[in-house]
Amino acid sequence: MSRPGQPERSATYAEVFAVAEFRWSWLALVGSVIGDQLARVALAVLVFDRTGSAGLSALTYALTMLPDVVSGPLLGGLADRFPRRQIMVSCDAARAVLVALMAIPGTPLWILCVLLVAVQLLAAPFQSARTAFLATLMTGDTYRAAVGLSTVTVQAAQLAGFVAGGTIVALLGSSQALALNALSFAVSAVLLRFGIQERPVPMGDDPTTRPSWWGSLVAGARLVWNNRRLRYLLALICVPGFYITVEGLATPYAAAVGGGPIAAGILFAANPAGQVIGILAASRIAPARRMAMMGPLAIGTCAVLIGCVFQPGLWMTVALWMVSGMCACFMPLAQATFVQEIPDAQRGQVIGLARTALVVAQGMGILVAGAAADHWDPAMVVAGAGVLGVIYAAGAAGGYRRADR
Repeated sequence: MSRPGQPERSATYAEVFAVAEFRWSWLALVGSVIGDQLARVALAVLVFDRTGSAGLSALTYALTMLPDVVSGPLLGGLADRFPRRQIMVSCDAARAVLVALMAIPGTPLWILCVLLVAVQLLAAPFQSARTAFLATLMTGDTYRAAVGLSTVTVQAAQLAGFVAGGTIVALLGSSQALALNALSFAVSAVLLRFGIQERPVPMGDDPTTRPSWWGSLVAGARLVWNNRRLRYLLALICVPGFYITVEGLATPYAAAVGGGPIAAGILFAANPAGQVIGILAASRIAPARRMAMMGPLAIGTCAVLIGCVFQPGLWMTVALWMVSGMCACFMPLAQATFVQEIPDAQRGQVIGLARTALVVAQGMGILVAGAAADHWDPAMVVAGAGVLGVIYAAGAAGGYRRADR
């Protein structure tokens, strides 16, 4: 801890892991993220094997993301109305049951899709509760380090889940892979139930009254809109809507440079790998300097993609996309700062709204880039997204800098 009058020093990951409740929540996160990725691969394979339709297989994968658009604003506020440990444990237990039903061999596809949507609807209240819980467990740069570590964990676990997913599905079959996902949720629920303490429901300015569901939603949206710092922080959080195009176009880009599935896999991994490197490196920089770098890094994530206009080969493209990912280390900092500035009694609702904004930005980025790639070279589309992203990120960063002053 810094002494009064001295600059705040960087928190270390050792300090984060020294908090017992974080360790338990981190273990639960690792298991559930790997299980989630395994389930996505299993479902895509299962649907393709039954129907032979690549379109239906892709639609099933998309269903793992679309419910977030609705559940963020509608269900995120549950983390402000009920004890947050209770929300996390209940969501994980319910998801364990739902995925176990999906694992039953021969389950009709329409039932699988309904169950999948229900599973994903529970992700928003869980994430809102977990994020709000961490913000009450830790403060200052320790909380920011915890968010960065969680982001690194998610990126690494997703890559591990995708890499191992195909092998596990091939060895065990889709139903058994889904059963493993159900088990991961059950284990997560147990770890959270016995590893972290229950805390009382946060109260607002007037503890005798609690706003209605609609009132909570409107109040959360109004809080962000009326607070310039929060508004521009949310704008920065949505910058991935531009650089996410590299993931959406990895396969056609690989084909355009004469590569195949292996090249596409390398391109797909470049940005997440860069994010892991960038977050780990940024954790060693003093907090004040890190905050000052947030805007330039947000611009940098998109600026380096403009280099694709020269249509470089595979490995130069991998380098560009990895540097873009390294610059994306601003995201955990922006997210942590955003959460820390929200009153505890409204964190669940506002986090749900921010989660929806990010998902919509990423979804629109991928859809627009995919449509554009049907008419133009993928390298030109990525470069164009980089140009638009620089303009957007510069506006968001400049707005936040002025609001911060």
